[in-house]
Amino acid sequence: MANKSFPYKRFRNIGVVTVIAVYFLILVGGIVRSTGSGMGCPDWPKCFGSWVPPTDISQLPDDYLEVYKQKRIEKNQKLAGYLDNLGFEEVSAAIFSHPNQYIETEFNVTKTWIEYVNRLVGVAIGILIFLTVLYAVPYLKKDKTVFYLSLISFILVVIQGWLGSIVVSTNLLPVTITIHMALALVLVAVLQYAVARSQEHTFTSRFEYSRKLNLLIVLVTTLTFFQILIGTQVREDIDLIAFMMKGENRELWVEKLGLDFYVHRSFSIALLAINAYLAYLLYKLKDLQISRYVNLMLVILGLEIIFGVVMAYFAIPPVLQPLHLTLATLLFGVQFLIFIVYHYASHKAAKMPVAVHN
Repeated sequence: MANKSFPYKRFRNIGVVTVIAVYFLILVGGIVRSTGSGMGCPDWPKCFGSWVPPTDISQLPDDYLEVYKQKRIEKNQKLAGYLDNLGFEEVSAAIFSHPNQYIETEFNVTKTWIEYVNRLVGVAIGILIFLTVLYAVPYLKKDKTVFYLSLISFILVVIQGWLGSIVVSTNLLPVTITIHMALALVLVAVLQYAVARSQEHTFTSRFEYSRKLNLLIVLVTTLTFFQILIGTQVREDIDLIAFMMKGENRELWVEKLGLDFYVHRSFSIALLAINAYLAYLLYKLKDLQISRYVNLMLVILGLEIIFGVVMAYFAIPPVLQPLHLTLATLLFGVQFLIFIVYHYASHKAAKMPVAVHN
């Protein structure tokens, strides 16, 4: 019996590790952005043409700035051509005409190695997700959906890697960063669902299903998703302001932000209210497992709001930027997990009328 259950336990374990690793990658990505290291490596997948980046500028040719700028332009021309052929003329024009691609970042050993570590973590994630797919093969007989979800997560990682190369070639073009973040959230959701579905038998069934409550959980999770994307837009505005002000006078950055910042800030108040109401309804279910996730959701939400306030009124401390992003993705992940648990547990209850109580 133990031998039969081993493949499924192995999948659960690698799945949990992979989900945690993805969150860690998001944290590292936040550090990359907060330190301005996004262009620490001007090419992809190599870094300054090597699998191991240089440690000193003397290892680079004198005209390295022009060399890597030209390489990016050539890559963007090819991308623009592909998009034109697919009928996305406006998108291709935006990519090719954006002034960012003509700006080259001078070599900085610290930023180069921060970005390089980010890429190494990304490779590790790819390996973990490949193992997740491999270990999901036994589910082809038990539950094919688990396998296909794992396969989709692997495909998403491949797309993320390709998109990462576009982010670099376009010199952090805003729209590519937003798409990159959105796909990261989708990846988290797919992985969490695959692992949770594989453990469906562990969910309790002590409460009655409510379509309205289910829709509210979906609504809250969806709103968090879009709030994160709006926050990504705000972060892009901050990057632009930081570049224009050469990284100086941080205390002036917030007042120079546009509409995205005020929408993001105001929307957080609405999110706090709707999350509090959702927590109230979920606590009424008196389910220990869901209550624990709700506790975690409220703690993360509280920290997220505190960090946001500190960033807004105390010159956007760099150390809080990656933490703010990571907490936001964790909040989304916990909310999505609550949705999964509620879905399975409540539907079990529907199949077992005797176990249902008000």
